[in-house]
Amino acid sequence: MIKKINILYFLFITIAFYAQKNTIPFKVNALFDLTNIETLGLTNAEKKENITIFSPQNNENKYNHGVVLFPFKGMLYAQWQSSSKDEDGADTQVFYSRSTDGKQWSKPKALTNKYKYGIKTSGGWWSDGEFLVAYICVWPNQKNTLKQGYTEYVKSTNGINWETPKPLLTKKNKPILGIIEQDIHALPNGRLITAFHMQPGLIATPFYSDDPLGISGWKAGKMKNLPSRKGISREIEPSWFYRKDSAIVMIFRDQNSTFKKLAAVSKDNGLNWTTPQIIDTPDSRAKQSAGNLPDGTAFMVNNPSGNKTRYPLVITLSRDGFVFNKAYLLRSGGKDLQPMRYNGKYKRIGYSYPKSVIWNNYLYVSYATNKEDVELTRIPISSLIY
Repeated sequence: MIKKINILYFLFITIAFYAQKNTIPFKVNALFDLTNIETLGLTNAEKKENITIFSPQNNENKYNHGVVLFPFKGMLYAQWQSSSKDEDGADTQVFYSRSTDGKQWSKPKALTNKYKYGIKTSGGWWSDGEFLVAYICVWPNQKNTLKQGYTEYVKSTNGINWETPKPLLTKKNKPILGIIEQDIHALPNGRLITAFHMQPGLIATPFYSDDPLGISGWKAGKMKNLPSRKGISREIEPSWFYRKDSAIVMIFRDQNSTFKKLAAVSKDNGLNWTTPQIIDTPDSRAKQSAGNLPDGTAFMVNNPSGNKTRYPLVITLSRDGFVFNKAYLLRSGGKDLQPMRYNGKYKRIGYSYPKSVIWNNYLYVSYATNKEDVELTRIPISSLIY
């Protein structure tokens, strides 16, 4: 009788454990020493390199932000938004640069003209191997108080000559009335997953497409947003990775200033999503990046400061996507963080809005330092496998 009770108890504990595991998108072990504001007590990723793509001089645009990388036909491309001084200034344009080795970068070229009816900002990249697609976020001047916009794209076969802009299309061939999140990437089965911040306002909504080029066939996944103020969802600026059980986990910036991440899960390739919930791990209430290494290891890149401070820049790793138990320093505060040289509206010190891509056996992480210098850190993938 006692043996039977013990077996039943063991079964109960096992079922309870897996039930809890399946209801929590993921957990992060206690990896960060929040009293050490420069490094959080972390060590550097082995063999990492910090590289500057563009550093403005006195006669050049001094505000640069939203840096996104993507490989195409043997070159690595960087895209970002830029203006003379201020964030979202009327003279904002999208620029890009490219490199054959990830270290030496070409002089930036304008991808958009100045837009007299509003501004255009960087929306990221995608490619089917034949065409390089650059997404452009269009923010028309608003007559009401809601900030909102839509997405268009330009494409090229050589990264030099670009076709005229066109709107991204839904599965019903209608323009998508939303701003794309820059972190589009593909599931192992080829399906593209990202999110759009949809009108009216900016309501974060997961989307998926089976178009290899990523310019059509987009459809919204079903997700119930958390309560929020009018015009902007509590969940914004997401990125995503997949777990060992093939579920997709989308992580969000939390506009409610918990300085933690929000996360939702899809177990049917992006059609349906759980309601986002708080993950007990520090964040800076800013954009982050996530994904998977070639062996399936999940990673997240963010500023896990637990406040508005956007340093240090950290990568956190998980073998299965359920438990993140390893973290490395990419950039720290202190001597590693150069001083801001130019003033401007909404500029701030730190490493802002990281985005990531895998190319030639490296993980590349791009970011804007002080919303001024366009930079990246690259790490050999072999240094991140554990």
